[in-house]
Amino acid sequence: MEYNFREIEKKWQKRWVENKTYQVTEDETKQKYYVLNMFPYPSGAGLHVGHPLGYIASDIYARYKRLQGFNVLNPMGYDAYGLPAEQYAIQTGQHPAITTVNNINRYREQLDKIGFSFDWNREIRTCDPEYYHWTQWAFQKMFNSYYCNDEKQARPIEELTEAFAKYGNEGLNAACSEELRFTADEWNAMSEKEQQEVLMNYRIAYLGETMVNWCPQLGTVLANDEVVDGVSERGGFPVVQKKMRQWCLRVSAYAQRLLDGLDTIDWTESLKETQKNWIGRSEGAEIQFKVKDSDLEFTIFTTRADTMFGVTFMVLAPESELVAQVTTPEQKDDVDAYLERTKKRTERERISDRSVTGVFSGSYAVNPFTGEAVPIWISDYVLAGYGTGAIMAVPAHDSRDYAFAKHFGLPIVPLVEGCDVSEESFDAKEGIVCNSPIINEELRMKNEESGCDVEANGNSSLNLNGLTIKEAIATTKKYVKEHNLGRVKVNFRLRDAIFSRQRYWGEPFPVYYKDGMPYIIDESCLPLELPEVAKFLPTETGEPPLGHATKWAWDTANKCVVDNNKIDNITVFPLELNTMPGFAGSSAYYLRYMDPRNHTALVDKKVDEYWRNVDLYVGGTEHATGHLIYSRFWNKFLYDLGISAVEEPFQKLVNQGMIQGRSNFVYRIKDTNTFVSLNLKDQYDTTPLHVDVNIVSNDVLDTEAFKAWRPEYETAEFILEDGKYICGWAVEKMSKSMFNVVNPDMIVEKYGADTLRMYEMFLGPVEQSKPWDTNGIDGVHRFIKKFWSLFYDRNDNYLVTDEPANKEELKSLHKLIKKVTGDIEQFSYNTSISAFMICVNELFAMKCSKKEILNQLTVTLAPFAPHVCEELWETLGNTGSVCDAQWPAYNEEYLVENTVNYTISFNGKARFNMEFPADAASDTIQETVLADERSIKWIDGKNIVKVIVVPKKIVNIVIK
Repeated sequence: MEYNFREIEKKWQKRWVENKTYQVTEDETKQKYYVLNMFPYPSGAGLHVGHPLGYIASDIYARYKRLQGFNVLNPMGYDAYGLPAEQYAIQTGQHPAITTVNNINRYREQLDKIGFSFDWNREIRTCDPEYYHWTQWAFQKMFNSYYCNDEKQARPIEELTEAFAKYGNEGLNAACSEELRFTADEWNAMSEKEQQEVLMNYRIAYLGETMVNWCPQLGTVLANDEVVDGVSERGGFPVVQKKMRQWCLRVSAYAQRLLDGLDTIDWTESLKETQKNWIGRSEGAEIQFKVKDSDLEFTIFTTRADTMFGVTFMVLAPESELVAQVTTPEQKDDVDAYLERTKKRTERERISDRSVTGVFSGSYAVNPFTGEAVPIWISDYVLAGYGTGAIMAVPAHDSRDYAFAKHFGLPIVPLVEGCDVSEESFDAKEGIVCNSPIINEELRMKNEESGCDVEANGNSSLNLNGLTIKEAIATTKKYVKEHNLGRVKVNFRLRDAIFSRQRYWGEPFPVYYKDGMPYIIDESCLPLELPEVAKFLPTETGEPPLGHATKWAWDTANKCVVDNNKIDNITVFPLELNTMPGFAGSSAYYLRYMDPRNHTALVDKKVDEYWRNVDLYVGGTEHATGHLIYSRFWNKFLYDLGISAVEEPFQKLVNQGMIQGRSNFVYRIKDTNTFVSLNLKDQYDTTPLHVDVNIVSNDVLDTEAFKAWRPEYETAEFILEDGKYICGWAVEKMSKSMFNVVNPDMIVEKYGADTLRMYEMFLGPVEQSKPWDTNGIDGVHRFIKKFWSLFYDRNDNYLVTDEPANKEELKSLHKLIKKVTGDIEQFSYNTSISAFMICVNELFAMKCSKKEILNQLTVTLAPFAPHVCEELWETLGNTGSVCDAQWPAYNEEYLVENTVNYTISFNGKARFNMEFPADAASDTIQETVLADERSIKWIDGKNIVKVIVVPKKIVNIVIK
């Protein structure tokens, strides 16, 4: 019987659906294992061969765990909200929902062809009201919660209102936007609006003024990863920094827990380090600086208060409110021009770009330790969201401060004995401190006038000279605290997440506005569904697209959405016009997969206790600081509420690499329509042009297909080599513009899904990026055909027998089982496939078609090539799916080597090989080797100096 992969794959894909092979339910008699792929966004282009890489890797592992007896949850769904569908709607008028459904149908069709073991009964889509009901519900819970720093968890906001009425906020230790102080009497005297404004300062989901990436043409706020080189990734439109009132999530409250949680999960150290850097914990001090000749003062955060004597200038972030206050009239034009330029740069660009820019404000600050006046500059290397948005610059010991000082000719004062700062800053983590100044009487008087702390005898009350760096840091922190110059503090780089988008295609906020303040609609009224709009663009008055909705008001009496013309601000109020961002729907989807059809809860408590969290999460590294931070935060919040059973959502994380494009080129002779083959092109003046890789096979161009590809090539002529047109090639990003996108459908049609699955894994380690190269795919396809030939010969005769396996056959099989079992656990699938090829070749050479061997071989290969293994499993007379077989255990007894192959060398040069029993003694080996006629030939006429026997390896005879 011929290996007809098309019929086999259709047959088993149909049967899997009919038999519900991959549907899973909770089973207390089995240990659970939860495998999850990062939520895909269904783009209009469909899948290319790079997209399934992670899905195949996780599917192999899911099938392997099922064969080991685990109850495996392996779901799939769609992150269906997104800007591309909305942009398409703006261009064509087609509703994003239609575009999204069409894209999902295309994705599903492609995924089904590859043979994944997804439980499609659990499919979810973020744009489905049944799903985003629970996104809105979680937002409501965050709005009605605050974070208690003492208890280190989210608590109901009602606790604050009760405490404020009795005690004010005295003694309150809660995460907040700004430090407030008020008494119970002051709270009770506040109006409802004033009280709501105070509570907004503490809510986990809150409205706040924040700098955002604003794209006027798209009419929306963009995340940092949606902006590249100052323009939007989608469309290439200019993006500027703008302060807006936005919904935010108080992710920063969870910073320490996000940091601590990294110690409890199995992620790569590089990814953990990325998250640690993003969270950015630092211990230091907040210190007050006064502005010279002004009542103004401001706070800076520094991890190195011991370097106060090296401060030679101050720097404010361009967004800081202090900029307008400290800018002098003489400097206003220069400052305004600089601020305009920096608006076009995202924070991410400002962090990565090391170029030096800045402008002098015209004002000076007074160093509270020395009384010296230092200039206040403005520069975009300081960020408003980190610390206080103002820094003290110590150029001798900070590289960016050093570059700034050198560029603008500012003083550089070293603070460590013997350090050289003539060419670069000195990393002052170790050493002995120097240059703590002695203050004279004249300066002491000035210091007292400016509020600087000095002792009456005219000497500085803090002298760090002679101390080690570590001692100086501790001494200065203590000094700051004792002299009320500031406070010791732990700071985090992690910002609160901006949670508003000014676009249509996203989750609506379950929020209405009363007297300008947000209120939550009743939980029983969820989901609040996205309304219809006439246009998907912002309104003429600059409101988000939901401003076009005519029925978008909340009737508090009847608890329903009504027409806008009924708004009376008494019982009917306007609804929120912003929608939630892309990460909203993907922040807790792993919980919903556990219980996707539950209409009364995000997830049933008992179900959540069974599945708990994701055991294996697979996705790209590009989500290291976005999705993986937000989802961990979201899960920790739900853990605080008792909704999630485990604090960390993803126990093990594997980042798959990228499959790059392997582009092909043709070479057109200039000013002609003639194309010359690769190895002849140097004889002509040519222009290289990208050609569709789908009309190239093993770098040989299908010239007729090329002529039919595009009208301008219809009359193309070719200069061939050996009758073929050989194309050039290069590894580039897979993209339509380079014509190197390979559609998996074409591979499946030509070679079959099992070949595609195995070949993608054979390209290299899962976590590494590698180029797609169809030149090797034939080898994988031949392997599967050879595997098939162990069952059927060329005349379709069934070869399988019930004869017992011999020692060599068992050794070959069990060597494979051991190798593949270890490789799968390490995700070293490429070496597993090499091992399969070796084993099948060995069995083929031994003419082994014994059922005892083939049964276990088929089960071992099944996670990689499920279709052909299902077919052959059935052929072997087994009932049920190969998915429910038992993973074979290797037997070490079969792997014991009875003989050892020794290399026989003379004066270190290998001459021949000999087999010996594994337990042969060295004396026996030496005698046998020396008696061999080949040895006699090499020794002829020479003296034996010595014989060296290296057990189980070599015998070296030294002759002279």
